[in-house]
Amino acid sequence: MITFSNILQKLETELKLRGFSPNTLTAYINSNKFFLGWIKKDAENVQEDDIKDYLAHLISDKNLSPASISLNKAALKFLFDEILQKNIVNMKTPKIPKHIPVVLIKEEIKKLIDSAGSYKSRVMIQFLYSSGLRLSELVKLKLKDLEITEKIGWVRKGKGNKDRLFLLSDTIIKELEKYTLTLDPDEKYLFPGWKGHISPRNVQKVVDNAARRACLTKKVHPHMLRHCFATHLLESGVDIRKIQELLGHANLQTTQIYTSVSKEELKKVKNPLDNL
Repeated sequence: MITFSNILQKLETELKLRGFSPNTLTAYINSNKFFLGWIKKDAENVQEDDIKDYLAHLISDKNLSPASISLNKAALKFLFDEILQKNIVNMKTPKIPKHIPVVLIKEEIKKLIDSAGSYKSRVMIQFLYSSGLRLSELVKLKLKDLEITEKIGWVRKGKGNKDRLFLLSDTIIKELEKYTLTLDPDEKYLFPGWKGHISPRNVQKVVDNAARRACLTKKVHPHMLRHCFATHLLESGVDIRKIQELLGHANLQTTQIYTSVSKEELKKVKNPLDNL
């Protein structure tokens, strides 16, 4: 018989071997821990109806979102189907609704940058917008990951534990040449903080404060600048597959959400009535 602690240890080991991110590892372990605590059965004795009852409980009693249900289902499937080979997690769950991201137009981006509270904040906002990096990728970015002469940078072990290339604009390169002079000679991180790199929360504050100073009515957050990066590239005619690579999306369908966002492109369509 496999004990409660042994099965979780086995799960953790397998997740690490397959290169899952620390966040996914924690989420999968917690999901299975809560399930096994709720069902009060040995993992070997769990049946398909037990999984269904638990997911129904999360939906009706816990009121979890479709995204949370999907995460729990994926975690349970990994343990019971991938590791224990029971093939019992095949039920359908609520579809995750596709929300079209809200983006800033280019004039709003300019206002946001101009309203930054400090030079470091200004460079940070410019960098987020020009690179399309995730917040977690920006805060961990090291100076050695930038190849200024090649006009590129590297996200090391990003989502999916993969390295990814991103572009450095001419404007950001000029800013970096000045900004890096303000850093200590032995500094590792592009945006240092008290305990190594800057915290995600502090970056959120930087963006939020700039948005308030710019009097922007939209709710602005760091990830929105990633949406803006993709949308504005699409509007300028960049191929969606290239945008997929720059964003680090494993699936093109994830990137195609931006085809719905690009209102500026739709405005360029000539109405057939005007052609009569």
